[in-house]
Amino acid sequence: MVFNTGAALLDAIVLAVISREKDGTYGYKITQDVRSVLEVSESTLYPVLRRLQKDECLEAYNMEYAGRNRKYYKLTDKGAAQLNLYRSEWEIYSSKITRMFEEGV
Repeated sequence: MVFNTGAALLDAIVLAVISREKDGTYGYKITQDVRSVLEVSESTLYPVLRRLQKDECLEAYNMEYAGRNRKYYKLTDKGAAQLNLYRSEWEIYSSKITRMFEEGV
C-alpha cells in the first residue's frame, strides 16, 4: 500500500479484527488478518496489542492449544466504545476523501 498507516488507523483495524471473534483471538491470527489488508510486520503489531491492552481496550489471557500456550486478546467495553468512535470517524473521513477523488477540489 502506498499510503502511510497512522497509529490510529492501525489501532482501529486491530480492534476491528479482534471484535469479529466473540471470545477473542490470538496474536498470530490477528497479524494474518491485518496483513490481508495492510503490509505490516509482526514487530509492528505486537506493540500495538500491548498498547491497546495497557489502554484497557483489550484484555489478554492464555489458553492451551496443541500442548502450547497461546495468548488471546479480547475487546473490553472500553475497546468496543473506542472501535465505535473509530468507525464513526472513518465514515466521515473516507466519505470526504472519496468525494475529493470523485469531484476534485
